[in-house]
Amino acid sequence: MEKICGAVRLSPESSTTARLLLPLTRNLSRQHGVVSFNRLVGVRLPHRHLTSLTALTTHCSPSPSPLVSASVATETSAKVIDGKAIAKQIRDEITEEVSKMKNAIGVTPGLAVILVGDRKDSATYVRNKKKACESVGINSFEVRLPEDCTEQEVLKFISDFNDDPSVHGILVQLPLPSHMNEQNILNAVSIEKDVDGFHPLNIGRLAMRGREPLFVPCTPKGCIELLHRYGINIKGKKAVVIGRSNIVGMPAALLLQREDATISIVHSRTKNPEEFIREADIIISAVGQPNMVRGNWIKPGAVIIDVGINPVEDTNSPRGYRLVGDVCYEEACKVASAITPVPGGVGPMTIAMLLSNTLISAKRIHNFQ
Repeated sequence: MEKICGAVRLSPESSTTARLLLPLTRNLSRQHGVVSFNRLVGVRLPHRHLTSLTALTTHCSPSPSPLVSASVATETSAKVIDGKAIAKQIRDEITEEVSKMKNAIGVTPGLAVILVGDRKDSATYVRNKKKACESVGINSFEVRLPEDCTEQEVLKFISDFNDDPSVHGILVQLPLPSHMNEQNILNAVSIEKDVDGFHPLNIGRLAMRGREPLFVPCTPKGCIELLHRYGINIKGKKAVVIGRSNIVGMPAALLLQREDATISIVHSRTKNPEEFIREADIIISAVGQPNMVRGNWIKPGAVIIDVGINPVEDTNSPRGYRLVGDVCYEEACKVASAITPVPGGVGPMTIAMLLSNTLISAKRIHNFQ
C-alpha cells in the first residue's frame, strides 16, 4: 500500500484475485454527455442537472496525484480506488484470452465503430477505442460518415456489420446529428452485438430477476467491477445512485440491486437528497455537477464511486481548467473509507469494459470457453 495525498492507494492485487470479466453471474461486470470532456475519457453523462442540488466548487481540491506530498495523511483515511491500474489489469487479462482464442480456433474478436460528423471530442474517443483494441489484439473496424448523411446510410452500415461474421461488437458513437432518430439507430444494432448494452432487450433482462442480459452498459459495469476488485462487499448494503440516466444511473442501480444492495436513486425531483445520501454505505454519483456532494453529506466509512468528470476553471493550470468529480474530493476523502479519484477512477474502466464485452461476444458467438 502507498499513501497518496493523504489517502491510501490500495493495490488491486491485494484485495481480490484478478479474473476475466464474464457476463453478470457474480462478476458483474446514450444519451449525450454533459460536456465534451466526458466523452474523451469514455464517460457520457446526462444533460439534466439535479436542480435541487447546488453545485459548489469552492474550496475543493483536485483528486490526488502521485507527485503530491502525503503530509496531510493524518486528516484523511480513504483508500484510493485506482481505476487506471484496474483497467490495465483487465486489458492484460483480455490480451491473454484473445491470444488463446486466436490460437485455438483462429478467430480474433472484432469491434466496429460508426462515427457520424466531425466532432473533435467524438473523433478523439473513437481514436482511443481503436488504440485500446490494438493494445489487446482485437480487430477494429471504423466507418466515418459526414454530418449531412442520411439515417438510412447509417442503418445500412449497421445492417452490414450485423451480418459480418468478423464483427462481434457494434458501437454507434453518440451524439448523432439532430436530424437522426437516435432510438431507431441504436435499436437497429443486433442484440448479439450490442456491446454498449443499450438495446431495450438487454436493459429489460438486466431489470428482471432470473434473466441475464447479453451485455451490461460499460460505465456501470466498470463501477461494479471496481467494487469487486477491491473486495468491497455490496450484499445487504444501503446504496444511493445520484442521477437516473439510461447510460449510467439507471443500469447502475439495477446492477447494485442484483448484488443484493438496497437501492435509493436521487434525482432532480428528490426532496432533501442529502438525507438519502447520508444513509448510504455505497454512493455512485453520475450527474455531471462539479463538487456537488459535500463531505457532510457522506456517512463515515462510505465507499464512493464518482463517475462525474467536470471541467472547472483553474488559472493555475496550463489548460485553464482542471477536471473534478461530482463529489468534493478534498472533503470526502476525510470521511469515506474508499473513493475513486477524478480523473483516474471510473473513466479508464469504460473502454476496458467495452473490450471485455467485445471478447464476451466473440466467445459466445463461436461457443468458445
